[in-house]
Amino acid sequence: MSEDPRRAPGADLPAWVAHVAAELGVDPALVDVDRILGVSGDVAHSVARPAVPVTMLIAGMALAAGRTDVLDVVEREAQAWVAE
Repeated sequence: MSEDPRRAPGADLPAWVAHVAAELGVDPALVDVDRILGVSGDVAHSVARPAVPVTMLIAGMALAAGRTDVLDVVEREAQAWVAE
C-alpha cells in the first residue's frame, strides 16, 4: 500500500486527474499536480482555505483565455498577500 495520500483508497488523485481530464477533453500531461498543490498551499496558508477552489477556478478561466503565466501570478500574489 502506498504512503502517498494522493493514492489512498478512494482518493487516488492521479486516477481522478486522468478521469476528469478525459471527461473535459484536457490533456492530462498538461496538469502539473505537484505545482498546482504547491500554489494551492500558498493560497490556503497566505489567504484562506476557502480561497483555494475559487482561486483555482479563476486561474482556469485565465488559462482558457490564453494566459500562460497563471500559476506564477497566483503564487506571487498569494505570497505577497500576507505582507499586505
